[in-house]
Amino acid sequence: MFRKLHISSLPILLFIFSSVQARSQSVNYQDLFGEDWKKAQVFERENRSWMAPILIKNHISYPLAIAIVFPELVRYSALRDKMEITLLKTLYVNLGEDYADFSIGQFQMKPSFAELIREKGKTVLGRKSEIIFQNRSEFDDIKDFRKSIVTDLEDPKTQFNYLIIFLKICEKNYKTNRKDEVARLKFLATAYNYGIDKSGSQIENMIDKKFFNTKLFRTENYSYADVSLFWYNKYLSDN
Repeated sequence: MFRKLHISSLPILLFIFSSVQARSQSVNYQDLFGEDWKKAQVFERENRSWMAPILIKNHISYPLAIAIVFPELVRYSALRDKMEITLLKTLYVNLGEDYADFSIGQFQMKPSFAELIREKGKTVLGRKSEIIFQNRSEFDDIKDFRKSIVTDLEDPKTQFNYLIIFLKICEKNYKTNRKDEVARLKFLATAYNYGIDKSGSQIENMIDKKFFNTKLFRTENYSYADVSLFWYNKYLSDN
């Protein structure tokens, strides 16, 4: 009797699962984020001429890489006129990330992220790499090291180097090249937003969690990976 009930319940469970999945995929993030999405699209199109060649040179898929950061482009468009970060920069330079760890620039990278990329980047940067980061040990004053971080993150082209190294670190540490394209995209997008100081299982567990928004104050959150995947699918359909 238990077995019969269990089997007969499967269609209902499958219907519920498919309904939840359909709802999660039915959000039109382009309409939802409106003008901020459009501004992010403009940035992507206007900067594609230099971003694409760099990614090709590093054997990285263009739509994959841009999808990972696109939600941050949307967030930057939403917040750039609403937040004064001069004080935060000063706090970080003088006191470090424990006192001020904030998102900077178009790709919304935090100083703690940049510091981690510089530290871990040594393991994936080859001798012939044109990407060169200065490590903390090369600075006599820690404040100068932090200033160099802020300077890097204020320049989109230098930020892009951090993205490339991020992808290489993930490939080395999490074997992301073994995943199919969609699974890889969702994992990398989550890792970018959640942190590469986490284990692979921790990142996997966060993929469907809703913690992304474009507001200064608490509001409805969305899955960062879903927003990335939405742009990715739209890019492929349009190109």
